[in-house]
Amino acid sequence: MQITPQLLRASWRSWYSQDLQRVGPAWLQLVWTLVFAVIVGMGFTLMGVLTHGDWGDPVRWWRWFRVNVVIATVVSLTIHGLFAATIAWLTQQRIRSMSNGGRALYFTVVPLIGVSVGWPLGVWLVSDDAAGWVRIDASQMAGSAALALLISTIIFLFFNSTARRLEAEKRATEAQLRLLQAQIEPHFLFNTLANVESLLDHDLPKARQMLGAFTDYLRASLGALRQQEGPLAQELELARSYLLLLQARMGERLRFSIEAEAAAERVPVPPLLLQPLVENAVMHGLEPAIDGGTLRLRARVQGGQLVLEVQDDGRGLDAPPRLGARRGAGMALDNIRQRLLARYGPEATLTLQALQPGTLARITLPLDEGLHA
Repeated sequence: MQITPQLLRASWRSWYSQDLQRVGPAWLQLVWTLVFAVIVGMGFTLMGVLTHGDWGDPVRWWRWFRVNVVIATVVSLTIHGLFAATIAWLTQQRIRSMSNGGRALYFTVVPLIGVSVGWPLGVWLVSDDAAGWVRIDASQMAGSAALALLISTIIFLFFNSTARRLEAEKRATEAQLRLLQAQIEPHFLFNTLANVESLLDHDLPKARQMLGAFTDYLRASLGALRQQEGPLAQELELARSYLLLLQARMGERLRFSIEAEAAAERVPVPPLLLQPLVENAVMHGLEPAIDGGTLRLRARVQGGQLVLEVQDDGRGLDAPPRLGARRGAGMALDNIRQRLLARYGPEATLTLQALQPGTLARITLPLDEGLHA
């Protein structure tokens, strides 16, 4: 994986957020923990200098800086390990499903346990009782234990406040993107109702078929909009209902297949992630073609990622725009990319590939730990 400034920013933000979706490799998350420990050690050292007024003794500064960094590193690594262990035990999905009070309790108790365990261990490592490379009298550190707890609480409150702000920003982004999605839907809904109305006069069985498919689609889409995320199987069912509805209108000109691994169907994904790609493939690729075509929707787990593909054998990316055609593919793709960035960071991608004939749209999402199997 290439380390880019964008990845570093997203990884850092995910390190102190509470959404449990870590961005970047595991070793990079450990680096942020060690960087944090060094910053805390510098803070404690500066506080000691300001308190004791040892401005003219850099040797003493350096000694206490080493002491504080060792202790802060032990505490930070303890908290890091506790989070890793409890997330592996409880699973990310269970933690995300907790109530707000339960999540707040979880993210409060784990750091406090880490401080309670890591602080004495760190003090012991730098005391005369241990063969540490920095040695102090443990009694010299007794007075700073309360201060350490206070500082740890302040740091946690800061991170908790920042995480809440990031969560609010992400929710606002999701709400805005869903609003944009809702602005696209009426065009499709009104066309469908108009088609049903026209069929009532000369093909009542087909009108009933189309109305039934339309009802199934509305039921699936409204259910998806009420959730922040759901299993991919739900998204695939929504895509199936949508394609059956279009098939009732286009007849034999539209053919489709949906292939998904069982492991892929269980992966939680944001709502209405696939439908814009399916809609683009039909509206801009297959429907304008005289003979229509075939749409293939595939989902699989590969290399620690969920891979979603929407492929059609229609007009393709290089085809000239149709006169009077509704424009919206570009906006729909931008919306998907924004949603992926807000939810997963730069590890999630959306790419388009020109085929001969047709187009392949591919989404890759990082898998939560425990979902790789």
